[in-house]
Amino acid sequence: MLALMFQEIENLGVVRLIVAVPWVYPVVSALHIIGIGTLLGSIVAVDLRLLRILCPQFDAALPALVRMALCGFALAATTGLLLLSVRIANYAENPVFLIKMMIIAAAGGNALLLRQAGLGVNLAVLVGRRAARFSGAVSLCFWVSAVFAGRWIAFS
Repeated sequence: MLALMFQEIENLGVVRLIVAVPWVYPVVSALHIIGIGTLLGSIVAVDLRLLRILCPQFDAALPALVRMALCGFALAATTGLLLLSVRIANYAENPVFLIKMMIIAAAGGNALLLRQAGLGVNLAVLVGRRAARFSGAVSLCFWVSAVFAGRWIAFS
């Protein structure tokens, strides 16, 4: 049943287009990398401020950095799904891919917990608090690990 579902996904028009047109896959892949860079670049700055490594002058930029991280995530996730759909059956059986998905889910959960802790409060107010420092450190570890896992997929 799962194999049939994977075959149906791989036969979708957009997926066949990605495979059939020589320049589409590289463009989608490049957009995926741009999304990852936008996400990682933004979230690293936020996490470093939560850890009090960056100075308070960055506080004013925190909301914009969080929005940029969300935009980067949206681009990376959308293009990642397109890349995944080309060989979904292979990825579904790849333990490294599954690890990457678990890391990303954990990173998202960490972000949601931090958001819940600061609900209705400017993120800058949380800077330096033990929970925010812990969340920032965990976030850095998760997102860097997700990038390493993504690269590892290519070699597994």
